[in-house]
Amino acid sequence: MPYEPIKLPDRVQLPEDEAIQQSKIFFEYMCKRHSVRDFSSNPIPKKIIENIVAAAGRAPSGANQQPWHFVAIKDLGMKKRIREAAEKEEQNFYTGGASDEWISALEPIGTGISKPHLTDAPWLIVVFAERYGKKTDGSRRKNYYVPESVGIAMGFLIAAIHNAGLVCLEHTPNPMKFLNDLCGRPENEKPIMILPVGNPSEDANIPKAAKLKKPLNEILTVF
Repeated sequence: MPYEPIKLPDRVQLPEDEAIQQSKIFFEYMCKRHSVRDFSSNPIPKKIIENIVAAAGRAPSGANQQPWHFVAIKDLGMKKRIREAAEKEEQNFYTGGASDEWISALEPIGTGISKPHLTDAPWLIVVFAERYGKKTDGSRRKNYYVPESVGIAMGFLIAAIHNAGLVCLEHTPNPMKFLNDLCGRPENEKPIMILPVGNPSEDANIPKAAKLKKPLNEILTVF
């Protein structure tokens, strides 16, 4: 497709005072975002999930190749199979697959082998990265900046989940190759993350350590 410039179709710029206020409001709302492991079984309409994924699909990507695919799972039987496979990998991880340093780093977060959130949450969203594309003749097409592009899309996805008033958990069993078979995805796609999505349970907890965020002066340098 040749380059063809078009007029910027949307302008959302704000007056300076309003921009400062809106950025503060967004920051304060994002401070209320938490990774939650305790989910309510209350159903979530499919339309909300569709809107959330559509928002993630608006993320920028290298050469606009959009090297991602999202699989949304409501079916309990499928969620059970994913949980069983994930807990098998977690068993290997916690019984020798991970270094002592890694296990120690996870201790304040309170993670373990059991993953009830994979069946308790009304939806799972599995994120796949397209390692390379395929042309119409079946040959490979190189994708550019795949990890960066998919990482940005996952940021959009998590923010969209929070914006919809829902919670999620960023779950990354390792290895995750089993997800290709369970989700029917081709070999050129690599599973990156499982996101249980829903409402928090009435007795939901988060680890105290999760509230410890680096202050601005540690994450920002201004010249």
